[in-house]
Amino acid sequence: MNLGIAMKPAMWSDVHLRLARQLGCESVVAWVPFPEGDGVWHEEQFRALVRQAEVHGLRLEAIENFHPAHWDHVVLGEPGREEQMENLCRTIRNAGRAGIRCFGYNFSACGVQGYRTDYNSGNQDGRGLAATKSFDEAMIPTEPQCNPYFWFNTRIERRGTAGILPPCGAEEFWARFRWFLERALPVAEEAGIKLCAHPDDPPVAFLRGIYRPLHSPAGMRRLLTLVPSPSNCLEFCQGTISTMPDADIYSLIEEFASAGRIGYVHFRNTSGRLPRYSEVFIDEGYVDMPRALRLYRKCGFDGTVIPDHTPQVSAVSPWETGMGYALGYIRGLMQSLEDEERDGRS
Repeated sequence: MNLGIAMKPAMWSDVHLRLARQLGCESVVAWVPFPEGDGVWHEEQFRALVRQAEVHGLRLEAIENFHPAHWDHVVLGEPGREEQMENLCRTIRNAGRAGIRCFGYNFSACGVQGYRTDYNSGNQDGRGLAATKSFDEAMIPTEPQCNPYFWFNTRIERRGTAGILPPCGAEEFWARFRWFLERALPVAEEAGIKLCAHPDDPPVAFLRGIYRPLHSPAGMRRLLTLVPSPSNCLEFCQGTISTMPDADIYSLIEEFASAGRIGYVHFRNTSGRLPRYSEVFIDEGYVDMPRALRLYRKCGFDGTVIPDHTPQVSAVSPWETGMGYALGYIRGLMQSLEDEERDGRS
């Protein structure tokens, strides 16, 4: 088990990679600028990212997310999905050739919606007036999602401005998911890649009339048996899972880590569960984080643990300072567990 950090496009730089290593990270998860044109990441593009991370003593552990415009037809079951699927498979192959071990994704049409506050909203309801993200189920939009928006409200111009994303029930959405997995997983196995599905955030069954398959522990279990494969894994977002009403986070860590189905971990804390919760500092939520990390280790998880996102603190560099706090906390827990094992106290 090793400590890592995720970087979005605005943060992917030599400066931030160097900072990550200084803060104790061994690996990095990249949500980097998306390719143009046909949506294929080419092998040399991946290798360039791998080399850039290695310069700073880091391993590029995973790529997060296909661009919405490069697989909207796949997720929505629309004409054109065969061509998009072919390009996704090319990207997966190229990632494997570059030595990347995991590819995270979120099979969702609507993404994240319903948060009443975010880091840019001016709210200061966290500890010490820190800016947090807070969710209230009553604020989920009920009207259909309109073109040209898809997933995280990404605007896809070619979809035009007329029409809506049609409602979709559970079995139809699971059929789309199976279609994707049946084509992607054999390629991922051959490439040595784990395809890691992120649970639905927020974990509600329907959002704007469209089903969300990974809103519950039952959905995650169904995913892993839908198309059996050692490459069929979870991007285990502990924060999202801990907000599911019927989730015992500790037993789920044991279940999925012992089965070897966790690709990497988003290690963050929350104030509670649906219907309302806030994403709080790593040391103040309801989840016992030392207990959780001990379970990952006990159950044989040997991948990367990242803080995911954190409250924004009052500092010149809020993101860097908040991440530094979370990384230091996790690194301290990891060292404590290592000391326990060495002293025979685990």
